[in-house]
Amino acid sequence: MNLPKSAQRFHEAAIKSGLDIHITEMPNSTRTAEEAAAACGCGVGQIVKSLVFSGRSTGSPYLLLVSGENRVNVGGMAKVIGEPLDRPDANYVRAHTGYAIGGIPPLGFDAPIKTWIDRDLLQYDKVFAAAGTPRCIFGADPQKLAKAANAQTTTVT
Repeated sequence: MNLPKSAQRFHEAAIKSGLDIHITEMPNSTRTAEEAAAACGCGVGQIVKSLVFSGRSTGSPYLLLVSGENRVNVGGMAKVIGEPLDRPDANYVRAHTGYAIGGIPPLGFDAPIKTWIDRDLLQYDKVFAAAGTPRCIFGADPQKLAKAANAQTTTVT
């Protein structure tokens, strides 16, 4: 597989977590949900946005796997998580995930990150997510993805 190193690193982590996937490097960016949906030929709702938040009290990272159609109700998710949330800067995200914004995969980090998956993603047979770079993507059954990411199901809106 001739993929960028970050995509190869993610692929190894996915396999270790029981997720058998095929990564595709697209010719153009898939950084946004709209770009990814156009590249995959699917609806925006099938795109998994991997959004990192930081706990305002603890500084802990939290990962939300969100349907491309949805916006996170930050106050509501703070109640679910148990502390107020902030959107961290790119340096924080890279330090805690090892990946750049726009290419953050749903799993495969050096240290575990508490993860929640948007209930709306579970309605699809297949969803698509970033695979370590803004141009690498993969498709997966959302139930299998949630299990591999050790994600709790929640409503994010």
